[in-house]
Amino acid sequence: MTPRRDRPARPHPEGPDHHGPAPDGLDHDGPARDGPESGLADTEVLPRSFFERPSVQVAPELLGCVISHDTAEGRVTLVLVEVEAYAGEADPASHAFRGRTGRNAVMYGPPGHAYVYFTYGMHYCVNLVCQPECEASAVLLRAGRVIDGVSLARARRSGAARQPRDLDLARGPARLCEALGIDRSHDGADVADPASPLRVFSAPPISAGAPGSG
Repeated sequence: MTPRRDRPARPHPEGPDHHGPAPDGLDHDGPARDGPESGLADTEVLPRSFFERPSVQVAPELLGCVISHDTAEGRVTLVLVEVEAYAGEADPASHAFRGRTGRNAVMYGPPGHAYVYFTYGMHYCVNLVCQPECEASAVLLRAGRVIDGVSLARARRSGAARQPRDLDLARGPARLCEALGIDRSHDGADVADPASPLRVFSAPPISAGAPGSG
């Protein structure tokens, strides 16, 4: 198994309340539309070829990319700040380690699809399938920073014991799914299809005035 960035490897990908490095909060409640307000300006849907590689190559390049989900309630968009690669049947921590099952079948399908599973009897986690068909491999989305649809993401998290801060809305794989409105019905969603309601976009360009840009 390949850990995300420099964090030691974990035995299982099902820790829904793991707190990674705190992403900066961005309090934006603009209308759900493509444009500067939605975080999708100057970005494009990642092509299937992006995912048709080993997860260890895809994972670091997903950092800073954008995932957006359109539902009847509205759109929530977030920037990915923490991910983790799993190497399929060669990885003891992967759901595919013991082979294909009904639960993990999407991992064996075409790349660029969402593999969503239910864990702890109450949480969902979402992975992005990598490598060619029949070669199970995926990247777990562990945390994100909501950049559009903050009010909707907050409403979906309203059942929490305490009202979460904006920077905690998608901090952890289960919280990320809750903020985006992802559940088991989205297992197999094609995130590389521009017409899909659940899509992954390239990283937005960094403006010249952004901190750390020189």
